[in-house]
Amino acid sequence: MDAFFAAVEQRDKPELCGLPVVVGGDPKGRGVVATCSYEARRFGIHSAMSAARARSLCPQAIFVRPRMEAYREASRQVMGILRSYTALVEPLSLDEAFLDVTAATAGGTLAVEIAREVLDRIHRETGLTASAGVSYNKLLAKLASDWRKPHGLFVIPPERGLDFLAPLPVGKLHGVGPATVKKLSAIGVETISDLRKMAQEQLIAVFGKAGAWFYEVARGIDRRPVQPTRQRKSVGTERTFSVNLEDRRTMLATLQQMARQVVARLHALALVGYTVNVKARFHDFTTVTRAYTATEVITNTETIMALLPELLDRAAPQGASVRLLGITVSGLVQIQASSRGARQLNLLDGNPDLR
Repeated sequence: MDAFFAAVEQRDKPELCGLPVVVGGDPKGRGVVATCSYEARRFGIHSAMSAARARSLCPQAIFVRPRMEAYREASRQVMGILRSYTALVEPLSLDEAFLDVTAATAGGTLAVEIAREVLDRIHRETGLTASAGVSYNKLLAKLASDWRKPHGLFVIPPERGLDFLAPLPVGKLHGVGPATVKKLSAIGVETISDLRKMAQEQLIAVFGKAGAWFYEVARGIDRRPVQPTRQRKSVGTERTFSVNLEDRRTMLATLQQMARQVVARLHALALVGYTVNVKARFHDFTTVTRAYTATEVITNTETIMALLPELLDRAAPQGASVRLLGITVSGLVQIQASSRGARQLNLLDGNPDLR
């Protein structure tokens, strides 16, 4: 979807159309941009930017609070359209998904024809616009979908895959973040063409298992299937404060409140977990995460609360000034009721201690 949250706001509030709209954040305080309209992007505003920075770049920007239920409803409409073409739909978020249309093209229909029809239906039925990428694997389809935004369609056929990838910076590849870009740059790799010149053994020596992945994607190989159901890795929440917290009791009380919220979400999802993570972000945006992994699944708020003082001390030393705190439970296990009423656990995110 194109600038999804902002587009929903402009659709529902026509007076915002054509204006620089920023969803999320408080320009007079803290918080970050969730997304923004294309009009706002022309000023250099982007998601995850601080609201204060966004305001300085575009003083006339209109900040609106997120309306998650409106976005979820729009997402349900869009995903319903996608699933009318294939059952193989893998949502990545509220506004993005992979589709495997192999079966839908068996009768001679071209994938690009399906993509064009999907975009037309989304616009007609929801009043929103989307962009699509069509290719022979996830890697290239994702890159293609970003190529002609907004409301664009781009196709990368198999014979053009390698040429398309060659000049792109390595940071465009799935799984290559800023730290990896820096590491690759240190060995003379700036583009995917540069990466393609590296031997697989050399990449594995530098990056471990990820080296094999880099070797393949540099050659346009991506073996990941479209998976209609994705396993949840963690459940958590975090909060950015309008004024930095310095009082330890306030920090701990805030984390305890978050723990209750996280446990409520875990129960609603029929999940429990092995690992509790506490995150702290400081005035200079440095972020520290500390974790504790239990030998038995964590099932209640009290267990998490007992861990919080130590995790807070490890994440934010005495005297620290904290602008954000977060708590996450990972190493998730699904709880299912058996036919006899017993509770069964199915491991979702493998815990090495259980092997």
